[in-house]
Amino acid sequence: MIKHIILWKLNESLTDTEKEVVKKRMKTELEALQDVIDGLVDIRVQIHGLPTSTADLMLDATFTNKDALAAYAVHPAHVAVANGAVRPYTIQRSCLDYEVQ
Repeated sequence: MIKHIILWKLNESLTDTEKEVVKKRMKTELEALQDVIDGLVDIRVQIHGLPTSTADLMLDATFTNKDALAAYAVHPAHVAVANGAVRPYTIQRSCLDYEVQ
């Protein structure tokens, strides 16, 4: 199994209300990919971090293997969500992929 963890920082020009709308949309659209993409075992988006957090939201996904993660990256449904609901609103992205032992 492969874990795929992403932390995002939202564009600072967004108001607090806009940030909440964006986070809810990202959560809904990203989590919906679980039923669409083969090899995606689980996907969760955390949008309610504590005030001590330095990121605005986190994606935690599990894939069956490295090939499934690679396929996810270019899958049309994922690309559509990334281009429509994520990239226009984020200014920073950090990623950690690792094999579950």
